[in-house]
Amino acid sequence: MGSARSEGGPERDQDPAGALGWDDGLYEGRDAGVETGRAKVPGQRGAGDAQGADGEGEAEPEDPDEQPGRDSGTPGPVAVPEQPGPPDGESGPGRRRPEAGEEQDAPDEAPGEAAEAAPRKPKRRKRRILAWTAAGLALTLVAAGTAGWFYYQHLNDNLDRKPLHIGKSRAPEPTPNAAGQTPLNILLIGSDARDSEENQRLGGARETYGGPPLADVQMLLHLSADRSNMSVISMPRDTLLKIPECTDPESGKVYPATVGTRMTNQTLMRGGPGCTVATWEELTGIRIDHFMMVDFAGVVSMADAIGGVPVCVDANLHSRTSDGKGSGLKLKKGTTEIKGEDALAWLRTRYGFGDGSDIARAKAQHMYMNSLVRKLRENTGLSSPNKLRNLAEEATEALTVDEELASVAELYALAEELKKVAPNRTTMATMPWVWSPSDRNRVEPKPDDAEQLFRLVREDIALDGRDGDSPSPSPSEDETSEDPAADPAEIAVLVRNSTGSPVAAPVSGRATDLVKLLTEAGFTGATADQNQVENREETAILYPSAELEGDAQSVAEALGMPLGTVRKSAEVSGVTLEIGADWAEGDTFPKPKKGDNEPPDSAEALNGSDDTACMEVDPAFTW
Repeated sequence: MGSARSEGGPERDQDPAGALGWDDGLYEGRDAGVETGRAKVPGQRGAGDAQGADGEGEAEPEDPDEQPGRDSGTPGPVAVPEQPGPPDGESGPGRRRPEAGEEQDAPDEAPGEAAEAAPRKPKRRKRRILAWTAAGLALTLVAAGTAGWFYYQHLNDNLDRKPLHIGKSRAPEPTPNAAGQTPLNILLIGSDARDSEENQRLGGARETYGGPPLADVQMLLHLSADRSNMSVISMPRDTLLKIPECTDPESGKVYPATVGTRMTNQTLMRGGPGCTVATWEELTGIRIDHFMMVDFAGVVSMADAIGGVPVCVDANLHSRTSDGKGSGLKLKKGTTEIKGEDALAWLRTRYGFGDGSDIARAKAQHMYMNSLVRKLRENTGLSSPNKLRNLAEEATEALTVDEELASVAELYALAEELKKVAPNRTTMATMPWVWSPSDRNRVEPKPDDAEQLFRLVREDIALDGRDGDSPSPSPSEDETSEDPAADPAEIAVLVRNSTGSPVAAPVSGRATDLVKLLTEAGFTGATADQNQVENREETAILYPSAELEGDAQSVAEALGMPLGTVRKSAEVSGVTLEIGADWAEGDTFPKPKKGDNEPPDSAEALNGSDDTACMEVDPAFTW
């Protein structure tokens, strides 16, 4: 992994961040110089660490597509300055007092000169003046440090805090790599809240003022354990999913798990961003460490603070329909730098981009984020202390974050981790999808491709293909659960035949075959599920709670399956083997095929270094 130092532009004579007492290493691409041990990297876990109304009767919200401007967007995470010290008396800046028994600094004169110098009154007066000057300087430094500390607290107070997860079940912790490092997963959420006059003005749809917010933008940012690469996965706003049970942390209201599917953007109205996190974990099996959420006004204020970000369209664009729908974005063909409300309009535009779907909008959001990251690394437009201070102010006022990320120091530590990844090792992707058979205006996760993409993230495999096509590690190469496994004869295993597909029936007797295999391995409590079950592309072993994780891993080891196939799920009540189409025959679990460790084409991956990408404009929206 190359040093971030080489990514930046030329050094400046004046360091604007230094003038503030901050470190703007993220913006320059130079080493930030954060002191080791100052703050634990948010979400970084060691090998031994532990983390700590259903809509069934409710009227479903009106489709935002039918309302002018019911879209949203959010740029990526923003770095903020490092923490200045507290006031004097609280281990803050200023002159250090010697500890008890510590030697004082030697005087300016040699020992023999002191006696001779006693009669020299001018020198004594000079020393008195120097002493007063030093005292004044010390007081000035203490005052400056105190002001810096209070400003730091002010930035902390700007941040809005919410619980990370408000569901019943968490996804399992990822297994640390050989160096003891773990990946970092952050959910980025764009809220369409109309809870203020400014958000109402920017978002339109006056009839929704004061109503529950929707999570119109959802992106999972995955930073690899070794910090060499980063993947960002968008979920289309129109995705239909089952939403798990969530409990509102403020009112205590319990929203039961949905019986059918709902649009994923409704997760935010079921108790807050913690329910959006719970839904992602339930769907993907990926443990999420943090979330960051921003609303319309926040996008505009941060985009203004950052400055122009270049975007490209392949024809003149005006996003406005004859009946007034659309974002109103108007751009000339080619590359334009956008900021403020134009940046928000770009992130919200559907009418005019591609086929006018939320899928096309996600692609435009990826392009903006890639340009934003390149700009921040090059320090373009952020060359003065005032601009850096303004960015810190706007970012902290705009963001809602989880409680573990709710300080400037934690956000800065996160930014330091993110800047380690070069743009050419950053990949933007969209969750593979298919049109929903129940509603042709909605989509669902594509059964095989979506799971393949999620598996790559769970197993910390880079989406740019530079991790190679080596097979998944064998169980003996992975770290096992801290939960001890019971004796095989005491472990009840339910075996489900999920080998069918949309065009083929399940393989007859497949569950019975695997029950026999498990029984021979000592799992005499294994039984075949006689009920009709959903088909799945890949075989997995599911367990409902932490106390059964060791048992599930024991089953995987007996069958020769990698631990990456063992997942926690609220959909099962005990250890459950779901046999997928990938193991439709034979007693030996199949090795990954060539290409299995690459994202599917349907993910539409975009490399972060691609500065030639241009949005396709619908001819009906040109001028």
